[in-house]
Amino acid sequence: MTSYYHYILFYKPYNVLCQFTDEASPQKRLTLKDFIPIPEIYSVGRLDQDSEGLLLLTNNGQLQHRLGHRKFAHPRTYWVQVERIPDESELDHLRQGIIIQDYKTRPAIIKKLSEEPILPPRDPPIRYRKSVPTCWLEITLTEGRNRQVRKMTAAIGFPTLRLVRVSINIGKKNQLSLIGLNPGEWREVTAKERKALEDLSGFAH
Repeated sequence: MTSYYHYILFYKPYNVLCQFTDEASPQKRLTLKDFIPIPEIYSVGRLDQDSEGLLLLTNNGQLQHRLGHRKFAHPRTYWVQVERIPDESELDHLRQGIIIQDYKTRPAIIKKLSEEPILPPRDPPIRYRKSVPTCWLEITLTEGRNRQVRKMTAAIGFPTLRLVRVSINIGKKNQLSLIGLNPGEWREVTAKERKALEDLSGFAH
């Protein structure tokens, strides 16, 4: 049995694979190993290569299952920049759940952000089109299917331009967030965060 559980918060930059090895491409691609020197830890859930933001990594397999499996419905919040400006009736389709391919998404919490959130610039930046306005949404999901946010916004006609996960709920009003991290940076969780995670997983280490 593992004697000590690591819990690492990482701000995944754009264009970084959410894994420690990459044998699928002959070209060098950035992976988690380029940023995090701790062995035998794995991400709880995933972020696509073209998405950014908060990753929790751990060697606690029970916690990975508890937070990663959709049946436990742990909320995750994203800031999402979309092309053009949806109205509330269009967003209501996502709030109620929408059919994507062979499944219906769970109801989501969605609100328009009145101002562009303060985020580090993306490298490379998104491609702006002067004739096409953009809008930032805050989207909270309780499931994490493959490229779900992008598929949801595309389904109502508003392609995602930039996607940043900003927080992960870990129960009892506790949440993990990007606060204090810049892209490519990581930290161990605080004592309070560790207790909340261990309570969630049923361990006490």
